[in-house]
Amino acid sequence: MFLLILIFGLIALGAIGLGNSLKIVKQYERGVVFRLGRVIDEPKRPGMTAIVPFVDRMEKVSLQIITMPIPAQEGITRDNVTVRVDAVIYFKVVDPRRAIIDVENYQLAVGQVAQTSLRSIIGQSELDDLLTNRERLNQGLAIMIDSPAVDWGVHIDRVEIKDVALPESMKRSMSRQAEAERERRSRVIIADGEFQASNKLAQAASAMADTPAALQLRLLQTIVEVASEKNSTLVLPFPVELLRFLEGNTPKAATTAEDVPRDDEHRQHHLGGNPLVERHLRSQGHRPFAG
Repeated sequence: MFLLILIFGLIALGAIGLGNSLKIVKQYERGVVFRLGRVIDEPKRPGMTAIVPFVDRMEKVSLQIITMPIPAQEGITRDNVTVRVDAVIYFKVVDPRRAIIDVENYQLAVGQVAQTSLRSIIGQSELDDLLTNRERLNQGLAIMIDSPAVDWGVHIDRVEIKDVALPESMKRSMSRQAEAERERRSRVIIADGEFQASNKLAQAASAMADTPAALQLRLLQTIVEVASEKNSTLVLPFPVELLRFLEGNTPKAATTAEDVPRDDEHRQHHLGGNPLVERHLRSQGHRPFAG
Protein backbone atom coordinates (compact mmCIF):
# COMPACT_ATOMS: atom_id res chain seq x y z
CA MET A 1 0.00 0.00 0.00
CA PHE A 2 2.78 2.38 0.92
CA LEU A 3 4.59 1.54 -2.29
CA LEU A 4 1.50 2.31 -4.32
CA ILE A 5 1.10 5.69 -2.68
CA LEU A 6 4.74 6.44 -3.32
CA ILE A 7 4.37 5.58 -6.99
CA PHE A 8 1.33 7.82 -7.36
CA GLY A 9 3.21 10.62 -5.59
CA LEU A 10 6.15 10.31 -7.93
CA ILE A 11 3.85 10.34 -10.94
CA ALA A 12 2.11 13.47 -9.71
CA LEU A 13 5.41 15.15 -8.96
CA GLY A 14 6.66 14.31 -12.43
CA ALA A 15 3.51 15.70 -14.03
CA ILE A 16 3.86 18.92 -12.08
CA GLY A 17 7.53 19.18 -12.99
CA LEU A 18 6.76 18.48 -16.64
CA GLY A 19 4.07 21.15 -16.62
CA ASN A 20 6.47 23.67 -15.12
CA SER A 21 9.23 22.80 -17.55
CA LEU A 22 7.17 23.27 -20.73
CA LYS A 23 6.57 26.90 -21.65
CA ILE A 24 4.89 28.42 -24.71
CA VAL A 25 6.31 31.62 -26.16
CA LYS A 26 3.98 33.55 -28.47
CA GLN A 27 5.02 34.92 -31.83
CA TYR A 28 5.36 38.51 -30.61
CA GLU A 29 7.23 37.52 -27.40
CA ARG A 30 10.72 36.49 -26.37
CA GLY A 31 11.55 34.49 -23.25
CA VAL A 32 14.46 35.47 -21.01
CA VAL A 33 15.51 32.48 -18.87
CA PHE A 34 17.14 32.90 -15.44
CA ARG A 35 18.92 29.82 -14.06
CA LEU A 36 19.63 30.26 -10.39
CA GLY A 37 19.53 34.01 -10.89
CA ARG A 38 21.75 34.19 -13.99
CA VAL A 39 20.62 34.79 -17.56
CA ILE A 40 21.51 31.87 -19.83
CA ASP A 41 21.81 31.73 -23.59
CA GLU A 42 19.77 33.91 -25.90
CA PRO A 43 16.11 34.69 -25.35
CA LYS A 44 13.80 31.85 -26.23
CA ARG A 45 12.19 31.99 -29.66
CA PRO A 46 8.43 31.62 -30.28
CA GLY A 47 6.99 28.15 -29.80
CA MET A 48 7.18 25.53 -27.09
CA THR A 49 10.37 25.46 -25.04
CA ALA A 50 11.54 23.45 -22.04
CA ILE A 51 13.27 24.71 -18.93
CA VAL A 52 14.56 22.98 -15.82
CA PRO A 53 11.72 22.98 -13.28
CA PHE A 54 12.33 24.60 -9.92
CA VAL A 55 15.72 25.84 -11.21
CA ASP A 56 14.96 28.02 -14.22
CA ARG A 57 12.61 30.98 -14.31
CA MET A 58 11.50 32.56 -17.59
CA GLU A 59 10.19 36.09 -18.11
CA LYS A 60 8.37 36.94 -21.32
CA VAL A 61 8.95 40.28 -23.02
CA SER A 62 6.59 41.61 -25.70
CA LEU A 63 8.14 43.01 -28.88
CA GLN A 64 4.97 44.76 -29.98
CA ILE A 65 4.81 48.54 -30.35
CA ILE A 66 3.50 50.00 -27.12
CA THR A 67 1.32 53.11 -27.20
CA MET A 68 1.73 55.23 -24.08
CA PRO A 69 -0.02 58.57 -23.50
CA ILE A 70 2.08 61.26 -21.87
CA PRO A 71 0.11 63.19 -19.23
CA ALA A 72 -0.42 66.88 -19.92
CA GLN A 73 2.56 68.91 -18.79
CA GLU A 74 2.28 72.58 -17.86
CA GLY A 75 5.15 74.90 -18.66
CA ILE A 76 6.18 78.36 -19.78
CA THR A 77 7.34 78.85 -23.34
CA ARG A 78 10.34 80.90 -24.36
CA ASP A 79 8.06 83.88 -25.08
CA ASN A 80 6.54 83.68 -21.55
CA VAL A 81 3.21 82.01 -22.32
CA THR A 82 1.82 79.38 -19.94
CA VAL A 83 0.57 76.30 -21.82
CA ARG A 84 -0.43 72.71 -21.14
CA VAL A 85 0.81 70.16 -23.67
CA ASP A 86 0.05 66.45 -23.84
CA ALA A 87 1.49 63.89 -26.23
CA VAL A 88 1.60 60.18 -27.09
CA ILE A 89 4.69 58.00 -27.50
CA TYR A 90 5.14 54.82 -29.55
CA PHE A 91 8.03 52.52 -28.62
CA LYS A 92 9.05 48.84 -28.68
CA VAL A 93 11.64 46.53 -27.11
CA VAL A 94 14.48 45.58 -29.42
CA ASP A 95 16.74 43.85 -26.85
CA PRO A 96 14.75 41.76 -24.33
CA ARG A 97 17.79 40.96 -22.17
CA ARG A 98 18.71 44.60 -21.60
CA ALA A 99 15.06 45.59 -21.10
CA ILE A 100 14.83 43.07 -18.25
CA ILE A 101 18.31 43.40 -16.73
CA ASP A 102 19.35 47.04 -17.17
CA VAL A 103 16.14 48.73 -15.97
CA GLU A 104 13.63 47.71 -13.32
CA ASN A 105 10.49 48.75 -15.25
CA TYR A 106 11.23 49.95 -18.75
CA GLN A 107 7.69 51.22 -19.40
CA LEU A 108 7.73 53.42 -16.30
CA ALA A 109 11.22 54.64 -17.15
CA VAL A 110 10.21 55.59 -20.69
CA GLY A 111 7.13 57.41 -19.37
CA GLN A 112 9.15 59.48 -16.90
CA VAL A 113 11.76 60.41 -19.53
CA ALA A 114 8.96 61.39 -21.91
CA GLN A 115 7.42 63.75 -19.35
CA THR A 116 10.68 65.50 -18.53
CA SER A 117 11.59 65.77 -22.22
CA LEU A 118 8.18 67.26 -23.01
CA ARG A 119 8.67 69.93 -20.35
CA SER A 120 12.09 70.70 -21.75
CA ILE A 121 10.66 71.08 -25.26
CA ILE A 122 8.00 73.49 -23.94
CA GLY A 123 10.63 75.70 -22.32
CA GLN A 124 12.82 75.76 -25.43
CA SER A 125 10.05 76.54 -27.92
CA GLU A 126 7.88 79.54 -28.67
CA LEU A 127 4.11 79.47 -28.81
CA ASP A 128 3.99 79.77 -32.60
CA ASP A 129 6.26 76.72 -32.92
CA LEU A 130 3.99 74.66 -30.67
CA LEU A 131 0.98 75.59 -32.78
CA THR A 132 2.35 75.48 -36.33
CA ASN A 133 5.68 73.62 -36.35
CA ARG A 134 4.83 70.43 -34.50
CA GLU A 135 6.59 68.06 -36.89
CA ARG A 136 10.00 69.46 -36.02
CA LEU A 137 9.16 69.42 -32.30
CA ASN A 138 8.00 65.80 -32.56
CA GLN A 139 11.31 64.79 -34.10
CA GLY A 140 13.29 66.66 -31.45
CA LEU A 141 11.21 65.11 -28.67
CA ALA A 142 11.72 61.60 -30.09
CA ILE A 143 15.49 62.13 -30.19
CA MET A 144 15.54 63.37 -26.58
CA ILE A 145 13.61 60.31 -25.34
CA ASP A 146 15.46 57.80 -27.51
CA SER A 147 18.88 58.86 -26.24
CA PRO A 148 18.57 57.23 -22.77
CA ALA A 149 16.16 54.53 -23.96
CA VAL A 150 18.80 52.97 -26.22
CA ASP A 151 20.70 51.74 -23.15
CA TRP A 152 17.53 49.98 -21.96
CA GLY A 153 17.04 48.00 -25.16
CA VAL A 154 14.06 50.16 -26.14
CA HIS A 155 13.58 51.96 -29.44
CA ILE A 156 11.35 55.05 -29.67
CA ASP A 157 9.36 54.73 -32.87
CA ARG A 158 7.74 58.17 -32.82
CA VAL A 159 6.28 60.87 -30.56
CA GLU A 160 3.26 63.01 -31.38
CA ILE A 161 2.12 66.19 -29.62
CA LYS A 162 -1.64 65.84 -29.28
CA ASP A 163 -2.96 69.13 -27.96
CA VAL A 164 -1.77 72.52 -26.76
CA ALA A 165 -4.09 74.11 -24.20
CA LEU A 166 -3.89 77.90 -23.95
CA PRO A 167 -5.25 80.26 -21.26
CA GLU A 168 -8.57 81.92 -22.06
CA SER A 169 -7.00 85.38 -22.12
CA MET A 170 -4.45 84.20 -24.71
CA LYS A 171 -7.22 82.65 -26.80
CA ARG A 172 -9.10 85.96 -26.84
CA SER A 173 -5.94 87.86 -27.75
CA MET A 174 -5.18 85.48 -30.61
CA SER A 175 -8.77 85.73 -31.81
CA ARG A 176 -8.56 89.53 -31.90
CA GLN A 177 -5.21 89.33 -33.67
CA ALA A 178 -6.61 86.98 -36.31
CA GLU A 179 -9.67 89.20 -36.78
CA ALA A 180 -7.49 92.28 -37.19
CA GLU A 181 -5.32 90.46 -39.72
CA ARG A 182 -8.37 89.42 -41.75
CA GLU A 183 -9.71 92.99 -41.61
CA ARG A 184 -6.36 94.31 -42.83
CA ARG A 185 -6.34 91.87 -45.73
CA SER A 186 -9.90 92.75 -46.70
CA ARG A 187 -9.10 96.45 -46.72
CA VAL A 188 -5.99 95.90 -48.83
CA ILE A 189 -8.00 93.82 -51.31
CA ILE A 190 -10.75 96.46 -51.49
CA ALA A 191 -8.20 99.26 -51.98
CA ASP A 192 -6.43 97.28 -54.67
CA GLY A 193 -9.75 96.68 -56.43
CA GLU A 194 -10.60 100.38 -56.28
CA PHE A 195 -7.16 101.23 -57.68
CA GLN A 196 -7.57 98.85 -60.59
CA ALA A 197 -11.12 100.05 -61.23
CA SER A 198 -9.99 103.69 -61.27
CA ASN A 199 -7.29 102.84 -63.82
CA LYS A 200 -9.84 101.12 -66.05
CA LEU A 201 -12.26 104.06 -65.70
CA ALA A 202 -9.50 106.49 -66.60
CA GLN A 203 -8.72 104.46 -69.71
CA ALA A 204 -12.41 104.35 -70.62
CA ALA A 205 -12.75 108.12 -70.13
CA SER A 206 -9.73 108.71 -72.34
CA ALA A 207 -11.21 106.52 -75.08
CA MET A 208 -14.59 108.27 -74.87
CA ALA A 209 -12.92 111.69 -75.02
CA ASP A 210 -11.27 110.69 -78.29
CA THR A 211 -14.57 109.33 -79.67
CA PRO A 212 -17.59 111.43 -78.58
CA ALA A 213 -20.01 108.99 -80.20
CA ALA A 214 -18.94 106.36 -77.65
CA LEU A 215 -20.40 108.49 -74.86
CA GLN A 216 -23.80 108.55 -76.57
CA LEU A 217 -23.68 104.79 -77.12
CA ARG A 218 -22.86 104.30 -73.46
CA LEU A 219 -25.83 106.49 -72.53
CA LEU A 220 -28.16 104.43 -74.69
CA GLN A 221 -26.82 101.23 -73.17
CA THR A 222 -27.46 102.59 -69.68
CA ILE A 223 -31.04 103.39 -70.67
CA VAL A 224 -31.53 99.83 -71.93
CA GLU A 225 -30.13 98.37 -68.69
CA VAL A 226 -32.40 100.55 -66.54
CA ALA A 227 -35.47 99.80 -68.67
CA SER A 228 -34.91 96.04 -68.34
CA GLU A 229 -35.56 96.24 -64.58
CA LYS A 230 -39.25 97.13 -65.26
CA ASN A 231 -39.23 100.04 -62.87
CA SER A 232 -42.01 102.60 -62.85
CA THR A 233 -39.51 105.45 -62.55
CA LEU A 234 -36.81 105.97 -65.14
CA VAL A 235 -33.81 108.06 -64.14
CA LEU A 236 -31.99 109.32 -67.21
CA PRO A 237 -28.55 110.82 -66.58
CA PHE A 238 -27.32 113.47 -69.03
CA PRO A 239 -23.56 113.84 -69.26
CA VAL A 240 -22.16 117.34 -69.14
CA GLU A 241 -20.46 116.79 -72.48
CA LEU A 242 -23.81 116.04 -74.11
CA LEU A 243 -25.36 119.20 -72.70
CA ARG A 244 -22.43 121.24 -73.94
CA PHE A 245 -22.81 119.63 -77.35
CA LEU A 246 -26.50 120.56 -77.49
CA GLU A 247 -25.78 124.11 -76.26
CA GLY A 248 -23.13 124.62 -78.91
CA ASN A 249 -25.48 123.53 -81.73
CA THR A 250 -28.57 125.60 -80.62
CA PRO A 251 -28.95 129.00 -82.46
CA LYS A 252 -29.26 132.06 -80.20
CA ALA A 253 -32.41 134.24 -80.66
CA ALA A 254 -31.77 137.95 -81.50
CA THR A 255 -33.14 140.37 -78.93
CA THR A 256 -33.84 144.11 -79.48
CA ALA A 257 -34.81 147.01 -77.25
CA GLU A 258 -38.34 147.03 -78.66
CA ASP A 259 -38.94 143.45 -77.52
CA VAL A 260 -38.15 144.36 -73.93
CA PRO A 261 -40.99 146.30 -72.21
CA ARG A 262 -40.14 149.30 -70.13
CA ASP A 263 -40.15 148.96 -66.40
CA ASP A 264 -43.06 151.34 -65.82
CA GLU A 265 -45.22 149.85 -68.52
CA HIS A 266 -44.45 146.42 -67.24
CA ARG A 267 -45.48 147.42 -63.73
CA GLN A 268 -48.62 149.10 -65.03
CA HIS A 269 -49.54 146.07 -67.08
CA HIS A 270 -49.22 143.76 -64.11
CA LEU A 271 -50.47 146.00 -61.32
CA GLY A 272 -53.34 147.72 -63.18
CA GLY A 273 -53.08 151.13 -61.29
CA ASN A 274 -53.87 149.85 -57.84
CA PRO A 275 -53.90 152.82 -55.32
CA LEU A 276 -52.56 150.74 -52.49
CA VAL A 277 -49.66 149.63 -54.61
CA GLU A 278 -48.92 153.23 -55.68
CA ARG A 279 -48.89 154.44 -52.08
CA HIS A 280 -46.52 151.64 -51.18
CA LEU A 281 -44.21 152.56 -54.05
CA ARG A 282 -44.12 156.22 -52.97
CA SER A 283 -43.20 155.20 -49.43
CA GLN A 284 -40.32 153.18 -50.83
CA GLY A 285 -39.05 156.13 -52.91
CA HIS A 286 -40.17 154.84 -56.36
CA ARG A 287 -41.80 156.98 -59.00
CA PRO A 288 -45.46 156.04 -59.45
CA PHE A 289 -46.53 155.18 -62.97
CA ALA A 290 -49.18 157.11 -64.85
CA GLY A 291 -52.71 155.81 -64.96
